[in-house]
Amino acid sequence: MNIGFIAAGSRKDLIENFCVAYKSILARHELYATEMTGRRIELATNLKVHKFLSGSVGGEKQFIDMIQRDYMDLVIYFYNPLMSSPNEPDIIEITRECDRYNIPIATNIATAEAMVLGLEQGSFQWRAAAREGN
Repeated sequence: MNIGFIAAGSRKDLIENFCVAYKSILARHELYATEMTGRRIELATNLKVHKFLSGSVGGEKQFIDMIQRDYMDLVIYFYNPLMSSPNEPDIIEITRECDRYNIPIATNIATAEAMVLGLEQGSFQWRAAAREGN
């Protein structure tokens, strides 16, 4: 499965800790992230992460392109709902594209944990079957 990660500046520690906690599950999948988030995940976990550009300089568009081509199976996007920055990827656009292409997205740690544990149990095999059917 292809799992995408994005984290706003104030949430990079959270996504890093999340990936450390679930490293054994994530290690069996292809990981994608915007540049800084990907670097932080790699340093914290020693897992390979395919990195896009930084979100503010095109990484968001690369991320959305993968969603639109149905190459992303799950997205975990930690952002701070109380803060907004023009340099952060657009949560609304990414969420809209995930909804459009039926790609599960978690925007908080509780949902992200449920998704990753579901991934471990095989709950998202329908994503692989749907992609093979295309």
